[in-house]
Amino acid sequence: MKIGIIGSGAIGTYVRNGLLAQGHEIRAIVSLPEDLPRRQLEQNGTCYVASVNDLPADIDHMIDCAGHMALRVHGPEILRAGTDLTTVSVGALADEVLFHSLEQAATEGGSRLHLVSGAIGALDCLRAARAGDLEAVIYIGRKPPQSWNGSPAETKLDLAGLTSGAKAHFVGSARDAATEYPKNANVAAAVALAGIGFDRTQVKLIADADVTENIHEIEARGSFGSFSFQIRGHSLPDNPRSSALAAMSVVAKIHEASNHIVF
Repeated sequence: MKIGIIGSGAIGTYVRNGLLAQGHEIRAIVSLPEDLPRRQLEQNGTCYVASVNDLPADIDHMIDCAGHMALRVHGPEILRAGTDLTTVSVGALADEVLFHSLEQAATEGGSRLHLVSGAIGALDCLRAARAGDLEAVIYIGRKPPQSWNGSPAETKLDLAGLTSGAKAHFVGSARDAATEYPKNANVAAAVALAGIGFDRTQVKLIADADVTENIHEIEARGSFGSFSFQIRGHSLPDNPRSSALAAMSVVAKIHEASNHIVF
């Protein structure tokens, strides 16, 4: 498969290397304009462009690894052109205007927007439960204090001074979490989309000085019964804020698309 990737940060780099190892061809990287002079052409022929208008015409699939703004800027154009797009920026879909813009663009282009599970798993359980009567879903995100740097948690807690114990800095809906914490709440958004939606899914975000990993917990109940699960995730070596599992989920999604037998 001939792939284009938006973003060349820690997740984009992991995805690129993972797909190359699987035999896919990385045809282009959409990068920031200021990065282009030093990244015009790589040895393997991957070209760097600043706009999706400059992408090679033979790309089979695009992948967004660059965050909410990248999906907002490039997503509709890619989908309208008839190219499928996979994104890690699931939290951006809390914006109903963007959601409908992407949906309309995909309809016009006959393309599809693929959402990856990101740093969370077992979303198939939520999707299955949704077919019945899914009554309640709670997501709890727990990270070391320093992992919340650069987020609204800085204005609510003394992150540097939190040396023991845990404190919540957000309690509310998944829509509010994804809107207020665009760099930290993609998991909450993925849970909401797989289950009962942004407004009914409840979220608690916690700074915990007693943990060293990013911990994601989901509790759900409905006519099926109930379940709860926990994932303790590691970060990518190149960026402590980027989930290794999120990057892996993109590689797995593309690999699945090229298989004849899939889960």
